[in-house]
Amino acid sequence: MIRLQKLSLTRGTKPLLDGADLTLNPGEKVGLIGANGSGKSSLFALLRGELTADGGAVDFPATWRISHVAQETPALDRPALEYVIDGDGVLRDLEAQLAAAEAAHDGERIGYLHAALADADAYTVRSRAEILLAGLGFAQSQMMDPVASFSGGWRMRLNLAQALMSPSDLLLLDEPTNHLDLDAILWLEDWLKRYPGTLIVISHDRDFLDGLTNVIAHLFETKLKRYGGNYSAFEKQRAINLSVGQAAFEKQSRERAHLKSFIDRFKAKASKARQAQSRMKMLAKMEELAPIHATAAFSFEFREPERAPNPLLVLEDAVAGYPSEQPGGRAKVILSRLNLILQAEQRIGLLGVNGAGKSTLIKTLVGELPPLAGSVNLNKGLSIGYFAQHQIEMLRLDQTPLWHLAKLAPNVREQQLRSFLGGFNFIGEMATTRVDTFSGGEKARLVLALIVWQRPNLLVLDEPTNHLDLETREALTVALAQFEGTLVLVSHDRHLLRATTEEFMIVADGSLKPFDGDLDDYRDWLFKTKLGKRTDTAAAPSPADRKEQKRHSAAARQHLSDQRKPIEARIRRLETQIQRHTARAAELQSLLSDPALYADDQKDALKARLFEQATQVKELKQLEAEWLEQQTELDSLGG
Repeated sequence: MIRLQKLSLTRGTKPLLDGADLTLNPGEKVGLIGANGSGKSSLFALLRGELTADGGAVDFPATWRISHVAQETPALDRPALEYVIDGDGVLRDLEAQLAAAEAAHDGERIGYLHAALADADAYTVRSRAEILLAGLGFAQSQMMDPVASFSGGWRMRLNLAQALMSPSDLLLLDEPTNHLDLDAILWLEDWLKRYPGTLIVISHDRDFLDGLTNVIAHLFETKLKRYGGNYSAFEKQRAINLSVGQAAFEKQSRERAHLKSFIDRFKAKASKARQAQSRMKMLAKMEELAPIHATAAFSFEFREPERAPNPLLVLEDAVAGYPSEQPGGRAKVILSRLNLILQAEQRIGLLGVNGAGKSTLIKTLVGELPPLAGSVNLNKGLSIGYFAQHQIEMLRLDQTPLWHLAKLAPNVREQQLRSFLGGFNFIGEMATTRVDTFSGGEKARLVLALIVWQRPNLLVLDEPTNHLDLETREALTVALAQFEGTLVLVSHDRHLLRATTEEFMIVADGSLKPFDGDLDDYRDWLFKTKLGKRTDTAAAPSPADRKEQKRHSAAARQHLSDQRKPIEARIRRLETQIQRHTARAAELQSLLSDPALYADDQKDALKARLFEQATQVKELKQLEAEWLEQQTELDSLGG
């Protein structure tokens, strides 16, 4: 059991924990969540013994073995497979002892160590390490390559494999999915479900948290609160708690105001003095509730495209790949027989294992890679918004968000540019802060802002959620769901894929094909064809049973989905309009409460405000009536 009691921790001048309490039971799978900078990684450092608490206690069994992912990977000549096996320190120590015993010709010691190595599963260690590497996306041919030959993201995968290789009672994972593709995330989730120890994971991937965790520990305003269930259950429980807490605060505020009003009116009157004194004591004894501070919801929206050409783009017998670097050399073909027509308002999620060619296809679509053969025909009205990791790397680090936007819009007033950037949380001085001080998430948010400004009718997004926190991911999800153009999306975020795409295509075996199924079907296909059979088949229906069940329900599910999609899209747009009208109605109500508006010289302005208010109320009623009608129709379909 892990028990944190009255825990306090300050870094610099910022208190991260102040009297925090938390109890976690052995074998629980815990999601640790909280805003960026709230102290999640520092709490991990406390558990690892790398930091000392300023107060309180961290208590768990002294015999527990702790495993975590190293943040640095030295540029070693050591083969990747051996580096992963190094994660089992006990095994490596026994091997060193055996080598010493053999050099000393100590037969008794040699026999003892062989038995100890057998107990440590030394004779299956290579196959176990190969399984870890294969699951995390390494090809068999790469496993003996030196660590130094891999890029930063792949070295982080090696560190993750090393942490999983280490026998442990407590496994601490800080953003383990950041450098993984969807196929590796699905494999990791499956592996971690069978991990027998206590797991604490920091993640911004809500589907990963939903599929894996049974406890959420929320770090908020220097306190830790435990919630039973996964991330979706936490969201529901927290919403209820916030609602109840805010109601209690508002009720107490009214009571306090009433008591204070009585005291102010009557404390000077002899006839009421005793009652006033009584109420002053009541007020003093009343434990003041704090107002409820929920994290402010960050939101933005894609502006309506200026044009809607159809089709936007056509691939005809295209071959995608890379031309030879040597004159007269052979080109490197990645994908062939590419035929695709991108229609207006089409919403495609691209699936495929790591290295299958998804990014190559994306670069061909946006014109970064000319086709080796065939053609890519672009409509004259096409406007592409392209997001990829290298777009972030192309930002000018010595410049500011305002400079980047002004470069796109040199004739637009600065205040208008600042207002736009404010919608992406680049508020005040942050709009004129150098980009090199930004986090990865802030840089990604800036690239998104620059894309939104250009009003594209085709969005091509290659892993847009890397480094984004949960709130920004949710804002992107909502914005993409309401985007009125065409979307092509590659993402390891299953929640984003489910919420924003309407069809899947798969890049596999050197070509692009429609994928007839959902993400659960893709998971089954992946384990069956790429990652081998699961080891916990008793916990779920067999692939054959599941396939049969899917075959019988596919037609009905597709029909239901076809019926629901246009209604759901209309509901999303109505909700956006209702939100906009509600906000304007509240703004008008505030303006109309200003006494200055009722002066004789403001009659025309007052009349205009009242007319706009009446119009807003009328339109809002119509929108709400249509929303109710659409929602009723959707509910009647079920599913």
